[in-house]
Amino acid sequence: MPFADTGDLPIHHRFDGPADAPVLVLSSSLGADLSAWDPQVPTLSRTHRVLRYDSRGHGRTPALPVPCTIAGLARDVVKLLDALGIARASFCGLSIGGQVGAWLGAHAGERLDRLVLCNTAARIGDLVTWNARIAAVRQDGVASITGPLMERWFTAGFRDRAPEVVARTRAMVESTPREGYAACSEAVRDADLHADLAAIRVPTLVIAGRHDPSTTPAQGRELAAAIAGARYVELDAAHLSSIEAAEPFTDEVRRFLAR
Repeated sequence: MPFADTGDLPIHHRFDGPADAPVLVLSSSLGADLSAWDPQVPTLSRTHRVLRYDSRGHGRTPALPVPCTIAGLARDVVKLLDALGIARASFCGLSIGGQVGAWLGAHAGERLDRLVLCNTAARIGDLVTWNARIAAVRQDGVASITGPLMERWFTAGFRDRAPEVVARTRAMVESTPREGYAACSEAVRDADLHADLAAIRVPTLVIAGRHDPSTTPAQGRELAAAIAGARYVELDAAHLSSIEAAEPFTDEVRRFLAR
């Protein structure tokens, strides 16, 4: 798994799929590394050169000693594509990854073929909640918040049916360095992309989780309504629909990319 030299940040990434296939970039949620997309790769890599990466301060990509913003995280993606010699790609991002995708669609749409925004919103959460979470992570580490986080990320039924998946996801989040998690949390806290949505002209699919308390179906429908021609899909899942509803999620993305 190589690192791309983007000038200021070595970005850890991985390719799967045929070298001559169109590129699909997968961008993970807050606290997740590139392994979060393991359920999607076997199917999507049949038709695409799947490019997964660790966001700054997550997985094996280091943090930067500067404030983190959604625009900065999106520019990391552009730099990654430049470093790898990729002129255009499709992009699929979940939660914070979806906010990154929305910024790219509005400001770097010429680099995108198709855009999938999953379990995300133009604005996520509120100042008080984010500040409390950031303070807890900086003081006590990421493990101090993962219990309630798993309850928001997965429905009770899924937690009962697949405790091993939930435990694996929790361990992934808890391995995230506290400063990387806190800095990216600040990026989400400060982001409001409402004004950017009308500028998105890339064919777009919006995926929401019917039981998602973090980025609600109403917020997903708001996204789709604000983006010209966007398609909206709602899955029987909470926040991590790519894991809880992995098969229908993957099938929706596959069919959208094939259109």
